[in-house]
Amino acid sequence: MIKTKSFWLKTAIFATGISGLTSEFILSTLGSYFIGNAIVQWTVVLSIMLFAMGIGSRISRLVTKHILLTFLTIEFLLSILISFSPLFVYAIAAKTEFISIIIYTLALLVGFCIGFEIPLATRLNQQYEPLNKNISNIMSWDYIGSLIGGLLFAFWGLPELGITNTAFVFGTLNFIAAGLLFWNYKSELITEKKWVISSIVVLIFILSVGFTVSDDIVLHSEQSRYKDKIVYQEQSKYQQITVTQWKEHYWLYINGNQQLSTFDEFLYHEPMVHPIMALTPEHKNILIIGGGDGFNVKELLKYDDVNTITLVDLDPAMTRLGKEFQGIVKYNEAALHDPKVTIINDDGFTFLETNQIFYDVIIIDLPDAKTIDINKLYSLEFYHLAYQALRPNGHIITQAGSPYYATKAFYCIDKTMKAAGFSCLPLHNQVLTLGEWGWILGSKKNTKAQMIKRLKQASYKHLNNKWFNKEAINLITSFGKPLVDTSLVEINTINSPMLYKYYLDGNWDMY
Repeated sequence: MIKTKSFWLKTAIFATGISGLTSEFILSTLGSYFIGNAIVQWTVVLSIMLFAMGIGSRISRLVTKHILLTFLTIEFLLSILISFSPLFVYAIAAKTEFISIIIYTLALLVGFCIGFEIPLATRLNQQYEPLNKNISNIMSWDYIGSLIGGLLFAFWGLPELGITNTAFVFGTLNFIAAGLLFWNYKSELITEKKWVISSIVVLIFILSVGFTVSDDIVLHSEQSRYKDKIVYQEQSKYQQITVTQWKEHYWLYINGNQQLSTFDEFLYHEPMVHPIMALTPEHKNILIIGGGDGFNVKELLKYDDVNTITLVDLDPAMTRLGKEFQGIVKYNEAALHDPKVTIINDDGFTFLETNQIFYDVIIIDLPDAKTIDINKLYSLEFYHLAYQALRPNGHIITQAGSPYYATKAFYCIDKTMKAAGFSCLPLHNQVLTLGEWGWILGSKKNTKAQMIKRLKQASYKHLNNKWFNKEAINLITSFGKPLVDTSLVEINTINSPMLYKYYLDGNWDMY
């Protein structure tokens, strides 16, 4: 009997380890989504959690009576906090500018509860085990639970269940463990038994209702962030993908940031594809890193001499969208179904590190490098790998954000590509739904002046483009002075990631 009670006490701590750390990961993810700068959000949320655990542990010493009842109360409260935290964040995000305070407060409360209950569990368990075993067992069960919770969140919860369902699953797990603990300790709760049973019934009702309406609340909250109707949404392992519709056109967003609109995507993709193809004498093997929506592929398929197009995109959800979602497939002309196209779901950096093939053209079409994980795909090391993968007459082009609204970031990419050995030609165009956008085109052989000359000499009539033609060359290759001083802009490396800092210090308030 003694061993049984000790076991269920450790089980409750084990469940708290699983659900508690998962909750902090969820809040960190929400912070990255709603606030931005993933590194800062994960650092702040986890730091607040650990600090709050210390405060909770210190406060718990004030509990001298009803330790078991207090422990169960904290467990029940923790279950509610874990289950409803993301739902509360979604519900209130559209109504306040201070969502960061909400997220950090929730992290504080969860951490406080975890820190508060661990010493209580140790005190309850002291009647079953000597001090040395008691403390080590309680702490190890919590730590092992944290490991399992982290792994489950990364490889099952987030990619398979989504944020809100993950929270309810793990919050309910914590509640079940607390309920089992109560059942095995009910003989010690004679006067409080009815109160605990009533609390369990109420909590079952609250958790059931919350789980039932969670999808509707999240959809309503998300819809308030977009001016057009949401017609597709998926939380993949890597990002939140949202598609909205206005009349017959669609807008694609990643983590709330617009990536393209079918209304004017050609103003982005035609300048990205056709200049580099005009400069490159052969088009046998093309590599695209990113661009899982398929619109670059659509433009490339206008060239009959293209033999293979290898598209490397980390997220299967994105390439699946480009292949299967009819609103996108209609406008990319089912390009990803073409037999010339090979789709590889892998990290672009890793792919180039192990690559054994040489390419005529490399197109980098990734989101802005506002996080460290994407930052490496704009780094000096990455461009060195791309340089090695290109044939002698090959060219590379990367999206480079806005030369006006993220000026330092734009010129950082330019300087970094030059440091990797490329001659660079900056390009830009006004994309109606995005604003002024830019690219950096790199050559292993031609100078900037030679590239401009060849672009002006080329013919684009046979391509049946919607916008891009010979007259566009003067427009997309002409720049005025940078809007800010770029003389001190540094190159971007993995060891010294500068680019994401320049993006965060952009001029977007001018747009």
